[in-house]
Amino acid sequence: MTSSQPSSFRSDRTPGPAAVPGLPLRTIEVALASNPYTVWIGDGALEALGALLEERGFAAGTQVLLVTNAEVDHHYGARVLASLQRHGFRPTRLVIAAGEEHKTPATVALIHDAAYAQRLERRSLVVALGGGVVGDMAGFAAATWLRGIPVVQVPTTLLAMVDAAIGGKTGVNHPGGKNLIGAFHQPELVLVDPATLTTLPEREFRAGMAEVIKYGVIGDPVLFADLESAADLSSLEAIGPARLQRLLQRSAAAKARVVAADEREGGLRAILNYGHTLGHVVETLCGYGTVIHGEAVAMGMEAVGQLALAMGLWQPADQERQRAVIAKAGLPLALPPLDVEAALQTLQSDKKVNQGQLRFVLPTGIGHVVIRNDVDPALIRQLLAGSGARC
Repeated sequence: MTSSQPSSFRSDRTPGPAAVPGLPLRTIEVALASNPYTVWIGDGALEALGALLEERGFAAGTQVLLVTNAEVDHHYGARVLASLQRHGFRPTRLVIAAGEEHKTPATVALIHDAAYAQRLERRSLVVALGGGVVGDMAGFAAATWLRGIPVVQVPTTLLAMVDAAIGGKTGVNHPGGKNLIGAFHQPELVLVDPATLTTLPEREFRAGMAEVIKYGVIGDPVLFADLESAADLSSLEAIGPARLQRLLQRSAAAKARVVAADEREGGLRAILNYGHTLGHVVETLCGYGTVIHGEAVAMGMEAVGQLALAMGLWQPADQERQRAVIAKAGLPLALPPLDVEAALQTLQSDKKVNQGQLRFVLPTGIGHVVIRNDVDPALIRQLLAGSGARC
Protein backbone atom coordinates (compact mmCIF):
# COMPACT_ATOMS: atom_id res chain seq x y z
CA MET A 1 0.00 0.00 0.00
CA THR A 2 1.30 3.46 -0.86
CA SER A 3 0.38 6.41 1.27
CA SER A 4 -1.94 7.78 -1.39
CA GLN A 5 -3.93 4.58 -1.86
CA PRO A 6 -7.34 4.25 -0.19
CA SER A 7 -7.72 2.15 2.94
CA SER A 8 -11.12 1.14 4.24
CA PHE A 9 -12.38 -0.94 7.14
CA ARG A 10 -15.76 -2.36 7.98
CA SER A 11 -17.01 -4.04 11.14
CA ASP A 12 -20.44 -5.63 10.80
CA ARG A 13 -20.19 -8.49 13.26
CA THR A 14 -21.33 -8.42 16.87
CA PRO A 15 -19.34 -10.66 19.21
CA GLY A 16 -21.11 -13.62 20.77
CA PRO A 17 -21.53 -14.50 24.45
CA ALA A 18 -18.85 -16.26 26.45
CA ALA A 19 -19.40 -18.70 29.27
CA VAL A 20 -17.80 -17.53 32.51
CA PRO A 21 -19.37 -19.02 35.63
CA GLY A 22 -21.62 -16.48 37.33
CA LEU A 23 -20.80 -13.59 35.01
CA PRO A 24 -22.53 -12.60 31.74
CA LEU A 25 -19.34 -11.61 29.92
CA ARG A 26 -19.01 -11.22 26.19
CA THR A 27 -15.80 -11.71 24.26
CA ILE A 28 -13.97 -10.18 21.33
CA GLU A 29 -10.99 -12.03 19.95
CA VAL A 30 -7.86 -10.17 18.89
CA ALA A 31 -6.78 -12.77 16.34
CA LEU A 32 -3.06 -12.10 16.05
CA ALA A 33 -0.90 -14.65 14.25
CA SER A 34 1.13 -15.12 17.42
CA ASN A 35 -0.15 -14.67 20.96
CA PRO A 36 -3.83 -13.95 20.24
CA TYR A 37 -5.87 -12.75 23.19
CA THR A 38 -9.41 -11.94 24.30
CA VAL A 39 -11.21 -8.76 25.28
CA TRP A 40 -13.77 -9.61 27.98
CA ILE A 41 -16.68 -7.19 28.50
CA GLY A 42 -19.38 -7.22 31.15
CA ASP A 43 -20.59 -5.69 34.40
CA GLY A 44 -18.76 -7.28 37.31
CA ALA A 45 -15.82 -8.32 35.13
CA LEU A 46 -13.34 -7.12 37.76
CA GLU A 47 -14.31 -10.09 39.90
CA ALA A 48 -13.27 -12.47 37.12
CA LEU A 49 -9.65 -11.30 36.73
CA GLY A 50 -8.07 -14.02 38.83
CA ALA A 51 -10.10 -16.78 37.18
CA LEU A 52 -9.32 -15.54 33.67
CA LEU A 53 -5.60 -15.35 34.40
CA GLU A 54 -5.72 -18.88 35.75
CA GLU A 55 -7.51 -19.96 32.57
CA ARG A 56 -4.83 -18.19 30.54
CA GLY A 57 -2.22 -20.42 32.16
CA PHE A 58 -0.76 -18.30 34.95
CA ALA A 59 -0.07 -20.38 38.04
CA ALA A 60 -0.92 -19.71 41.66
CA GLY A 61 2.00 -17.97 43.33
CA THR A 62 2.71 -15.74 40.33
CA GLN A 63 3.86 -12.27 41.38
CA VAL A 64 1.65 -9.46 40.11
CA LEU A 65 2.42 -5.73 40.13
CA LEU A 66 -0.87 -3.82 40.05
CA VAL A 67 -0.29 -0.31 38.65
CA THR A 68 -3.06 2.24 39.16
CA ASN A 69 -3.70 5.82 40.28
CA ALA A 70 -5.14 7.07 43.55
CA GLU A 71 -8.70 7.74 42.35
CA VAL A 72 -9.09 4.40 40.57
CA ASP A 73 -7.43 2.60 43.46
CA HIS A 74 -9.92 4.15 45.88
CA HIS A 75 -12.86 2.74 43.93
CA TYR A 76 -11.56 -0.53 42.50
CA GLY A 77 -8.10 -1.44 43.80
CA ALA A 78 -9.29 -3.65 46.66
CA ARG A 79 -11.66 -5.60 44.39
CA VAL A 80 -8.92 -6.36 41.88
CA LEU A 81 -6.46 -7.37 44.61
CA ALA A 82 -9.09 -9.64 46.15
CA SER A 83 -9.80 -11.33 42.81
CA LEU A 84 -6.09 -12.00 42.34
CA GLN A 85 -5.62 -13.27 45.89
CA ARG A 86 -8.60 -15.64 45.67
CA HIS A 87 -6.78 -17.50 42.92
CA GLY A 88 -3.44 -17.67 44.68
CA PHE A 89 -1.62 -14.81 42.97
CA ARG A 90 0.76 -12.62 44.97
CA PRO A 91 -0.14 -9.02 44.12
CA THR A 92 1.58 -5.78 45.12
CA ARG A 93 0.01 -2.42 44.44
CA LEU A 94 1.80 0.65 43.01
CA VAL A 95 -0.12 3.95 42.94
CA ILE A 96 1.22 6.50 40.44
CA ALA A 97 0.21 10.09 39.71
CA ALA A 98 -2.77 10.63 37.42
CA GLY A 99 -2.82 12.81 34.31
CA GLU A 100 -1.21 13.12 30.89
CA GLU A 101 1.43 15.47 32.30
CA HIS A 102 2.80 12.52 34.31
CA LYS A 103 3.06 10.22 31.28
CA THR A 104 6.84 10.49 31.27
CA PRO A 105 9.97 8.31 31.45
CA ALA A 106 10.32 9.38 35.10
CA THR A 107 7.01 7.71 35.99
CA VAL A 108 7.96 4.59 34.07
CA ALA A 109 11.16 4.50 36.12
CA LEU A 110 9.00 4.33 39.27
CA ILE A 111 7.29 1.24 37.85
CA HIS A 112 10.69 -0.27 37.04
CA ASP A 113 11.81 0.46 40.60
CA ALA A 114 8.76 -1.37 41.96
CA ALA A 115 9.41 -4.28 39.59
CA TYR A 116 12.97 -4.48 40.93
CA ALA A 117 11.88 -4.22 44.57
CA GLN A 118 9.35 -7.03 44.09
CA ARG A 119 11.82 -9.14 42.08
CA LEU A 120 9.44 -9.55 39.16
CA GLU A 121 10.48 -12.41 36.88
CA ARG A 122 9.74 -13.14 33.24
CA ARG A 123 6.50 -14.97 34.10
CA SER A 124 5.44 -12.34 36.59
CA LEU A 125 2.61 -10.01 35.61
CA VAL A 126 1.94 -6.30 35.40
CA VAL A 127 -1.75 -5.38 35.66
CA ALA A 128 -2.72 -1.88 34.46
CA LEU A 129 -5.85 -0.68 36.26
CA GLY A 130 -6.96 2.73 35.02
CA GLY A 131 -7.23 4.87 31.93
CA GLY A 132 -5.01 5.21 28.89
CA VAL A 133 -2.21 6.97 30.77
CA VAL A 134 -1.86 4.13 33.28
CA GLY A 135 -2.24 1.53 30.56
CA ASP A 136 0.36 3.08 28.28
CA MET A 137 2.95 3.49 31.02
CA ALA A 138 2.39 0.14 32.71
CA GLY A 139 2.47 -1.54 29.31
CA PHE A 140 5.71 0.20 28.37
CA ALA A 141 7.28 -0.69 31.71
CA ALA A 142 6.27 -4.33 31.17
CA ALA A 143 7.65 -4.26 27.62
CA THR A 144 11.03 -3.04 28.85
CA TRP A 145 11.42 -4.95 32.14
CA LEU A 146 13.59 -8.02 31.55
CA ARG A 147 13.08 -7.31 27.83
CA GLY A 148 9.38 -7.97 28.18
CA ILE A 149 7.08 -9.50 30.79
CA PRO A 150 3.31 -10.10 30.49
CA VAL A 151 0.84 -7.26 30.98
CA VAL A 152 -2.92 -7.28 31.51
CA GLN A 153 -5.04 -4.26 30.68
CA VAL A 154 -8.02 -3.45 32.94
CA PRO A 155 -9.30 -0.13 31.55
CA THR A 156 -11.59 2.05 33.65
CA THR A 157 -12.20 4.93 31.21
CA LEU A 158 -14.29 4.83 28.05
CA LEU A 159 -11.34 5.93 25.93
CA ALA A 160 -9.16 3.11 27.23
CA MET A 161 -11.95 0.52 26.93
CA VAL A 162 -12.53 1.13 23.25
CA ASP A 163 -9.05 2.14 22.15
CA ALA A 164 -5.95 2.48 24.31
CA ALA A 165 -6.13 -0.89 26.10
CA ILE A 166 -6.47 -2.89 22.88
CA GLY A 167 -3.70 -3.32 20.35
CA GLY A 168 -0.44 -3.31 22.26
CA LYS A 169 0.67 0.28 21.71
CA THR A 170 2.51 1.44 24.83
CA GLY A 171 4.65 4.45 25.57
CA VAL A 172 5.20 7.87 27.07
CA ASN A 173 5.35 11.45 25.89
CA HIS A 174 8.41 13.49 24.98
CA PRO A 175 8.51 17.31 25.16
CA GLY A 176 8.65 17.30 21.37
CA GLY A 177 5.51 15.22 20.88
CA LYS A 178 3.03 12.70 22.17
CA ASN A 179 3.94 9.01 22.50
CA LEU A 180 7.31 9.40 20.78
CA ILE A 181 8.87 6.89 23.20
CA GLY A 182 7.24 3.48 23.19
CA ALA A 183 6.97 -0.12 22.10
CA PHE A 184 4.43 -2.60 20.78
CA HIS A 185 3.61 -5.01 23.60
CA GLN A 186 0.33 -6.92 23.37
CA PRO A 187 -1.54 -7.72 26.59
CA GLU A 188 -2.36 -11.21 27.80
CA LEU A 189 -6.00 -10.17 28.01
CA VAL A 190 -8.15 -7.06 28.29
CA LEU A 191 -10.88 -6.92 30.94
CA VAL A 192 -13.62 -4.30 30.49
CA ASP A 193 -16.09 -3.70 33.31
CA PRO A 194 -18.58 -1.02 32.13
CA ALA A 195 -19.69 -0.49 35.74
CA THR A 196 -16.41 1.33 36.40
CA LEU A 197 -17.65 4.14 34.16
CA THR A 198 -20.09 5.21 36.87
CA THR A 199 -17.18 6.90 38.71
CA LEU A 200 -15.67 8.48 35.59
CA PRO A 201 -15.94 12.30 35.38
CA GLU A 202 -18.27 13.44 32.58
CA ARG A 203 -15.49 15.30 30.78
CA GLU A 204 -13.48 12.07 30.56
CA PHE A 205 -16.54 10.16 29.39
CA ARG A 206 -17.13 12.66 26.60
CA ALA A 207 -13.47 12.39 25.63
CA GLY A 208 -13.89 8.64 25.19
CA MET A 209 -16.82 9.21 22.87
CA ALA A 210 -14.40 10.81 20.38
CA GLU A 211 -12.76 7.41 19.84
CA VAL A 212 -16.16 5.73 19.44
CA ILE A 213 -17.11 8.30 16.78
CA LYS A 214 -13.77 7.67 15.08
CA TYR A 215 -14.59 3.99 14.60
CA GLY A 216 -17.89 4.87 12.99
CA VAL A 217 -16.27 7.23 10.49
CA ILE A 218 -13.31 5.04 9.56
CA GLY A 219 -15.19 1.84 8.94
CA ASP A 220 -18.45 1.10 10.76
CA PRO A 221 -21.48 2.93 9.36
CA VAL A 222 -23.77 0.79 11.53
CA LEU A 223 -22.02 2.13 14.63
CA PHE A 224 -22.21 5.67 13.27
CA ALA A 225 -25.96 5.29 12.62
CA ASP A 226 -26.41 4.14 16.22
CA LEU A 227 -24.65 7.31 17.37
CA GLU A 228 -26.82 9.46 15.09
CA SER A 229 -30.00 7.90 16.46
CA ALA A 230 -29.18 8.91 20.05
CA ALA A 231 -30.64 12.16 21.34
CA ASP A 232 -27.63 12.84 23.57
CA LEU A 233 -24.16 11.28 23.71
CA SER A 234 -22.60 13.51 26.34
CA SER A 235 -23.00 11.34 29.45
CA LEU A 236 -23.31 7.77 30.65
CA GLU A 237 -26.87 8.39 31.80
CA ALA A 238 -27.93 9.89 28.45
CA ILE A 239 -26.57 6.94 26.49
CA GLY A 240 -28.06 4.23 28.69
CA PRO A 241 -26.80 0.68 29.38
CA ALA A 242 -28.08 -1.04 26.22
CA ARG A 243 -26.55 1.46 23.80
CA LEU A 244 -23.37 1.61 25.88
CA GLN A 245 -22.96 -2.16 25.55
CA ARG A 246 -23.39 -1.92 21.77
CA LEU A 247 -20.90 0.93 21.48
CA LEU A 248 -18.31 -0.87 23.59
CA GLN A 249 -18.62 -4.09 21.62
CA ARG A 250 -18.61 -2.58 18.15
CA SER A 251 -15.73 -0.21 18.96
CA ALA A 252 -13.61 -2.91 20.55
CA ALA A 253 -14.38 -5.27 17.64
CA ALA A 254 -13.34 -2.58 15.16
CA LYS A 255 -10.03 -2.03 16.95
CA ALA A 256 -9.43 -5.77 17.27
CA ARG A 257 -9.95 -6.46 13.59
CA VAL A 258 -7.63 -3.67 12.45
CA VAL A 259 -4.93 -4.75 14.91
CA ALA A 260 -5.23 -8.38 13.81
CA ALA A 261 -4.78 -7.32 10.18
CA ASP A 262 -1.84 -5.00 10.86
CA GLU A 263 -0.30 -5.44 14.29
CA ARG A 264 2.59 -2.97 13.92
CA GLU A 265 1.05 -0.26 11.75
CA GLY A 266 2.62 -1.24 8.46
CA GLY A 267 -0.43 -0.13 6.50
CA LEU A 268 -4.11 -0.51 7.44
CA ARG A 269 -3.64 0.23 11.15
CA ALA A 270 -2.72 3.82 10.29
CA ILE A 271 -6.44 4.52 9.79
CA LEU A 272 -6.81 4.34 13.58
CA ASN A 273 -4.96 7.67 13.66
CA TYR A 274 -8.00 9.42 12.20
CA GLY A 275 -8.19 12.81 13.94
CA HIS A 276 -5.02 12.09 15.91
CA THR A 277 -2.35 13.74 13.77
CA LEU A 278 -3.67 17.25 14.33
CA GLY A 279 -5.06 16.27 17.73
CA HIS A 280 -1.57 15.46 18.96
CA VAL A 281 -0.41 18.91 17.82
CA VAL A 282 -3.08 20.50 19.99
CA GLU A 283 -2.10 18.38 23.00
CA THR A 284 1.59 19.12 22.58
CA LEU A 285 1.32 22.88 22.07
CA CYS A 286 -1.50 23.53 24.53
CA GLY A 287 0.16 21.43 27.22
CA TYR A 288 -0.68 17.87 28.14
CA GLY A 289 -3.84 17.79 30.19
CA THR A 290 -5.03 21.28 29.22
CA VAL A 291 -6.92 19.87 26.26
CA ILE A 292 -7.46 16.19 27.02
CA HIS A 293 -6.88 13.52 24.40
CA GLY A 294 -10.44 12.89 23.25
CA GLU A 295 -11.17 16.60 22.97
CA ALA A 296 -8.08 17.01 20.78
CA VAL A 297 -9.12 14.04 18.62
CA ALA A 298 -12.56 15.59 18.13
CA MET A 299 -10.92 18.82 16.95
CA GLY A 300 -8.67 16.77 14.70
CA MET A 301 -11.59 14.90 13.11
CA GLU A 302 -13.38 18.15 12.36
CA ALA A 303 -10.18 19.58 10.89
CA VAL A 304 -9.39 16.64 8.59
CA GLY A 305 -13.03 16.67 7.55
CA GLN A 306 -12.44 20.23 6.38
CA LEU A 307 -9.31 19.10 4.54
CA ALA A 308 -11.31 16.34 2.85
CA LEU A 309 -13.94 18.87 1.79
CA ALA A 310 -11.33 21.21 0.35
CA MET A 311 -9.78 18.31 -1.58
CA GLY A 312 -13.14 17.09 -2.89
CA LEU A 313 -12.88 13.76 -1.09
CA TRP A 314 -16.23 13.82 0.66
CA GLN A 315 -19.49 15.74 0.63
CA PRO A 316 -20.67 18.64 2.81
CA ALA A 317 -23.53 16.43 4.03
CA ASP A 318 -21.02 13.92 5.44
CA GLN A 319 -19.09 16.69 7.16
CA GLU A 320 -22.31 17.93 8.74
CA ARG A 321 -23.18 14.41 9.92
CA GLN A 322 -19.79 14.04 11.57
CA ARG A 323 -19.99 17.53 13.07
CA ALA A 324 -23.48 16.86 14.49
CA VAL A 325 -22.40 13.65 16.23
CA ILE A 326 -19.27 15.29 17.70
CA ALA A 327 -21.40 18.17 18.99
CA LYS A 328 -23.98 15.71 20.38
CA ALA A 329 -21.20 14.19 22.46
CA GLY A 330 -20.43 17.62 23.94
CA LEU A 331 -16.99 17.72 22.32
CA PRO A 332 -15.20 20.78 20.89
CA LEU A 333 -14.95 21.27 17.13
CA ALA A 334 -12.67 24.20 16.29
CA LEU A 335 -8.91 24.02 16.64
CA PRO A 336 -7.53 26.65 19.02
CA PRO A 337 -5.32 29.32 17.44
CA LEU A 338 -1.84 27.81 17.26
CA ASP A 339 1.60 29.10 16.40
CA VAL A 340 1.69 27.86 12.82
CA GLU A 341 5.45 27.30 12.64
CA ALA A 342 5.50 25.49 15.98
CA ALA A 343 2.57 23.38 14.84
CA LEU A 344 4.29 22.46 11.57
CA GLN A 345 7.44 21.52 13.47
CA THR A 346 5.36 19.31 15.78
CA LEU A 347 3.71 17.69 12.77
CA GLN A 348 7.11 16.89 11.29
CA SER A 349 8.03 15.10 14.54
CA ASP A 350 4.93 12.92 14.35
CA LYS A 351 5.50 9.15 14.29
CA LYS A 352 3.47 8.88 11.09
CA VAL A 353 5.81 11.05 9.00
CA ASN A 354 7.34 8.92 6.23
CA GLN A 355 10.50 10.17 4.49
CA GLY A 356 9.63 13.71 5.50
CA GLN A 357 6.10 13.52 4.08
CA LEU A 358 3.11 14.20 6.31
CA ARG A 359 0.44 11.52 6.16
CA PHE A 360 -3.19 12.29 6.91
CA VAL A 361 -6.12 9.92 7.32
CA LEU A 362 -8.91 11.63 5.40
CA PRO A 363 -12.58 10.65 5.17
CA THR A 364 -14.27 9.88 1.83
CA GLY A 365 -17.66 8.97 3.32
CA ILE A 366 -19.12 7.69 6.57
CA GLY A 367 -17.37 4.34 6.95
CA HIS A 368 -14.49 5.01 4.55
CA VAL A 369 -11.14 6.77 4.80
CA VAL A 370 -7.96 7.11 2.74
CA ILE A 371 -4.36 7.74 3.72
CA ARG A 372 -2.83 10.63 1.78
CA ASN A 373 0.58 12.27 1.70
CA ASP A 374 -0.27 14.94 -0.89
CA VAL A 375 -2.21 17.48 1.19
CA ASP A 376 -1.48 21.03 0.03
CA PRO A 377 0.69 22.74 2.71
CA ALA A 378 -1.36 25.90 2.22
CA LEU A 379 -4.49 24.04 3.38
CA ILE A 380 -2.63 22.78 6.46
CA ARG A 381 -1.46 26.29 7.32
CA GLN A 382 -4.98 27.61 6.95
CA LEU A 383 -6.34 24.98 9.34
CA LEU A 384 -3.63 25.56 11.91
CA ALA A 385 -4.52 29.23 12.14
CA GLY A 386 -7.70 27.99 13.88
CA SER A 387 -10.80 29.85 14.90
CA GLY A 388 -11.68 28.52 18.33
CA ALA A 389 -10.98 29.50 21.91
CA ARG A 390 -7.38 29.50 23.03
CA CYS A 391 -5.91 26.54 24.92
